[in-house]
Amino acid sequence: MSDSLLFQVLGTAVLALPALLLAILGIALLVDRPWSESAIARWTEASVVTALVAAVGVLGMMLVTGDRELSLELGSLIAIPSEHFHFRLKFVFDRLSVPFVILSLVLIGTVGAFANRYLHREPGYGRFFLFYAVFLLGMVVASLAGTIETLFLGWELVGLSSALLVAYFHERAAPVLNAQRVWSVYRISDAAFLLAAVALHHVSGAGDFESMTGTGLWPDAKATLTSTQALGVGLLLLLAAAGKSGLIPFSGWLPRAMEGPTPSSAIFYGALSVHLGAFLLLRVSPILERSAVLCGVVVVLGLATAVFAAIIARVQSDVKGALAFASLTQVGIIVAEIGLGLRYIPLIHIIGHACLRTLQLLRAPSLLRDYHQIENAVGRRLENHEGWFEGLLSGPLKLRLYRLGLDRGQFDAVLDRFVVAPFTRVFRWCDGMERRWTDFLAGTGSRESDRVPASSPMVEEL
Repeated sequence: MSDSLLFQVLGTAVLALPALLLAILGIALLVDRPWSESAIARWTEASVVTALVAAVGVLGMMLVTGDRELSLELGSLIAIPSEHFHFRLKFVFDRLSVPFVILSLVLIGTVGAFANRYLHREPGYGRFFLFYAVFLLGMVVASLAGTIETLFLGWELVGLSSALLVAYFHERAAPVLNAQRVWSVYRISDAAFLLAAVALHHVSGAGDFESMTGTGLWPDAKATLTSTQALGVGLLLLLAAAGKSGLIPFSGWLPRAMEGPTPSSAIFYGALSVHLGAFLLLRVSPILERSAVLCGVVVVLGLATAVFAAIIARVQSDVKGALAFASLTQVGIIVAEIGLGLRYIPLIHIIGHACLRTLQLLRAPSLLRDYHQIENAVGRRLENHEGWFEGLLSGPLKLRLYRLGLDRGQFDAVLDRFVVAPFTRVFRWCDGMERRWTDFLAGTGSRESDRVPASSPMVEEL
């Protein structure tokens, strides 16, 4: 078998197996013939492990042959020749995508094995693994995307599965409300991503990263955009990355996302999806390099997020919230590293940090028990020592920082007032105009929902 054919087989296996798992689990639920827990566990294990072996095989081929980039094209999903637009399913295996997809498969496989026992006999066991399969496919597609449209497809699958898992306990109102909040923030991120994609198509004439980021292989590629074009497109991509990774001012969705079960928290908020924004910035790093102003904005946003998240993490009263904001601190540092022009160090930082947070979040449910065991072993309560940095701060400044952490910088209130409220007013005006028209045509009240009493207001739980 030639090297080219072997790569085609291995590359296709990496992509096809997550899609096959989603089809198997999804079709069974559609025809109301759900699989048993043991069957779901076997299908999941077989798909993830086989895809991981194939990905490692591709990495081995690249090391043996010395190829730094291998492409796999599966045709066009949509083609509009008159507009010179093709939605090509093109995937790239290079020094950025291969480590990231291997990391994704290792962590998702680990969390799948954990969830198999953690959710044993849960009524939503099959539903969880269906969303899990959507997330797995989204991460693989986003990691290996060779065009910006393909990356957006994976980006959307990850966002959809994340929001659905936040609302996993949908019998309670709070998880559903928090999932809506997460989904709304993702919509802002997605809108910025789409605008950036359209702008890149306009200036480069193609959707391939190879055309957009210029000649050369990652991370040595040189973009052909002017500094002004790079600044405009880069700011949109930075906004998209900020929404997906929870950078300020979008960090408010992180504690809301903790409504999901612990296995999903480990994957989504501590390990993989929270790093997807940083991965996007690494993928388009040749564009960032074209504008010094853009690099400066990336560094400032990353450092500001790191400091802000570190303050909030210290006032959290629950372990999952503290770990989520501790993760955000590291993500901010990673973004700052990317803005400073580093490439391999942020990638190594992502891999190490993702593994650590996965372990910590999976251990979170038993942390309190472990803490008590340590106290029983030493025979006294563990002392909470003040750090050296806290010792340098004055009392009033500590109090201000404490209030800032408790209020989370009031970023949610700012977004509600300046982003959500204008949209709500516009939609209510449109709804009122539609209601007048339908009432006029019907000659009476035209909506049955008007006769349904409104639900009682709910207090938001964070």
